[in-house]
Amino acid sequence: MKLSPSLLSADFGNLRAEAREVEPLADYFHIDVMDGHFVDNLTIGPPVVNSLRRGLEKPFDIHLMIDYPIHYAPRFEVTPADMITFHFESRDEPFRTIEEIRGLGCKVGISLRPITPIAAVFPYLDLVDMVLVMSVEPGFGGQKFMPEAVDRIEKLRA
Repeated sequence: MKLSPSLLSADFGNLRAEAREVEPLADYFHIDVMDGHFVDNLTIGPPVVNSLRRGLEKPFDIHLMIDYPIHYAPRFEVTPADMITFHFESRDEPFRTIEEIRGLGCKVGISLRPITPIAAVFPYLDLVDMVLVMSVEPGFGGQKFMPEAVDRIEKLRA
């Protein structure tokens, strides 16, 4: 089991301090990047994420909830232990997005909104390191868990 605290629930005014507090318990950090277009919310971007990099040791999973991941992914300072996760539903073509992110020297994840059929990611399974099955509608923290996500994960594992 891997533990990945989401920094979306942190106080952004004390982001580094709160991340350091949970870092001893974390395997990596889940960092939600939202552009206000792909989802209605707007969060942090490359300058803040890169600044956090200099204060933390654990790898990052940078979850891009943005329209154009190919455009923004190169702006993040990544290591081979990090992962950039993009949404299947983004405006960039998934095969090309996987190739571009992999070319940055990090791992690649693909994510699905709850409404997207799980079979949509089947063509990419051998090319990604992780599939993020969303159990809430992307964009805002604190939502109620959608139990149908469990069935979707079981289909993915089959």
